[in-house]
Amino acid sequence: MSESSVRVDVCDFVSTITLDRPQVRNAIDLPTALALERALDDAERSGDVRVIVLAATGPVFSAGMDLKALTQTGDRPITRRRGAFGIAAHPPEKPTVAAVQGKALGGGLEIALTADVIVASEDAEFGLPEVKRGLIAAAGGVLRLPRRIPRNIALEMIMTGAPISAQRAYELGLVNRVVPPGRALDVALELAREIALNAPLAVRMSKWIADRSVDWPAGELFDRMQPKARLIRESKDAAEGALAFVEKRQPVWVGE
Repeated sequence: MSESSVRVDVCDFVSTITLDRPQVRNAIDLPTALALERALDDAERSGDVRVIVLAATGPVFSAGMDLKALTQTGDRPITRRRGAFGIAAHPPEKPTVAAVQGKALGGGLEIALTADVIVASEDAEFGLPEVKRGLIAAAGGVLRLPRRIPRNIALEMIMTGAPISAQRAYELGLVNRVVPPGRALDVALELAREIALNAPLAVRMSKWIADRSVDWPAGELFDRMQPKARLIRESKDAAEGALAFVEKRQPVWVGE
């Protein structure tokens, strides 16, 4: 797939979806949001994709909403199904890694927050400056950030609008790995390929349980998990994993 504002590359069961508007700091207008939604839909449907990598060209990951385009057209970058930026309301179900090079502010951070894992360059910055413009980070920032880092730190970022460094984000657990400038995508791809080597159904179900179980009552955790765990235990991939281990070879996953 090729779009003017979004590029897609599939290799080794990894779909790399790249925002390609460096001339406007990868700000998102409506056509870009629609292109991102289509790229995500294609990746979710494809049997050749097990992991998604979100990346961007140029020195800025994303400046969020394209305000210039908004003033010119009046069209907000919100899609019918996936919401703001074509991703915020309904992020991918497949494992997702964000490769953040440079600043991820406002909508840029909200896009990064849709990923399960974040790899950041040393010069990256993360922030939600919406309050400085009389707005709130309504594309997931005020919802997801307090779930990813301590609430008081998240509120400080939300209420002051001040950004934090990649190193600080790593210390808080928001970022998984901090790498030299120019290496974020390479390391994100290495991590994505490592995930893609594992049984895709087991990985996706593990993610599903980890996400959903946060709101389950403590006394019901194992009872609610068991039907999903049983599905995986009885899958073809579980049998293949055991056989491959005994035969000392790499397993051949079928995703069933």
